[in-house]
Amino acid sequence: MARQESKPLRRGWTTGACAAAAARAAYTALLTGRFPDPVSIRLPRGETPSFPLALAELHAESARAGVVKDAGDDPDVTHGVLVISEVSLLPAGSGIVFAAGEGVGTVTRAGLPLAVGEPAINPAPRAMIAEALRDAAEANDAPPPDAKVTVSIPGGERLAAKTMNARLGIVGGLSILGTTGIVVPYSCASWIHAIHRGIDVARAAGLDHIAAATGPTSERAVQRLYRLPEHALIDMGDFVGGTLKYLRNHPVPRLTLAGGFGKLAKLAVGHLDLHSSRSRVDPALLLALLSEIGGSAEARDAAQAGSAAEVLAVAGARGPALAAAVAARAREVALATLSGATAVEVAVVGRDGNLLARV
Repeated sequence: MARQESKPLRRGWTTGACAAAAARAAYTALLTGRFPDPVSIRLPRGETPSFPLALAELHAESARAGVVKDAGDDPDVTHGVLVISEVSLLPAGSGIVFAAGEGVGTVTRAGLPLAVGEPAINPAPRAMIAEALRDAAEANDAPPPDAKVTVSIPGGERLAAKTMNARLGIVGGLSILGTTGIVVPYSCASWIHAIHRGIDVARAAGLDHIAAATGPTSERAVQRLYRLPEHALIDMGDFVGGTLKYLRNHPVPRLTLAGGFGKLAKLAVGHLDLHSSRSRVDPALLLALLSEIGGSAEARDAAQAGSAAEVLAVAGARGPALAAAVAARAREVALATLSGATAVEVAVVGRDGNLLARV
């Protein structure tokens, strides 16, 4: 069912914002013996949201607080999870250190913005958490905080299987993400973040060939063809623009773009977002290409086709040649977007997983 556009979509909060709110509540309880509920924090752009607590536990040398993540109207895999921050005091001069608790991953590959062995709590959320603790200390006339913050998400390891964390070398759970603290519905920020980090990991590993695919069928076809390691595979989905623009500034020697005929037909006319709600196949282009390869009769038959797949079916024996023509046009768009930083191959993959064309 198509989502309605007339009603404004409700924004939500990142896991980083939830962890920061929970950390401030826990640290305040250590300082005062009481948990603020709801607890407010300052986000990087100045917003001051309040979060109700779903967990509050005060112990002799530590405190735990939990916030249920509300992702708003975004279909976020972590919507509804409990984000827990446990804060324990450290000797003066220790500063703020971070640890991964249950359901939060650990970095095992170079190329991410965190060192190998570090908990997968990204730099921006770390800064938010640190600021939340400093604000709590200032509000209670306490010295600058020296504390260990352990972030947990019960069930996070299971949810991480639905993300690209394993491919990025983040094992054991989810990442704590969020640059602004705010989830913008359908911005797919976490997916684009994963694409960028996947490229970073591949570059750090010294790979000279990566493959970005629109879906699992195309990815499997390229993996069979080249036997690339898992960290050379980028699940770009519909975000070919986000992939190419990042590669323009962070190039690799060789890129294979793989996708279905319809998706790459969109790229062939310059669309960099391949989602069905944001771009359409140009049937006139497909008919023109079919005529150019000697399929004038087929082009006439395909004039009433309602989809790229139908045009390809009508093309019959000329289908591979039509796929190659689309791939060539798509490659031109990719090369222009990359500004010559990377050598490009485009592979068109059929619905059965077999290669239709490579250019």
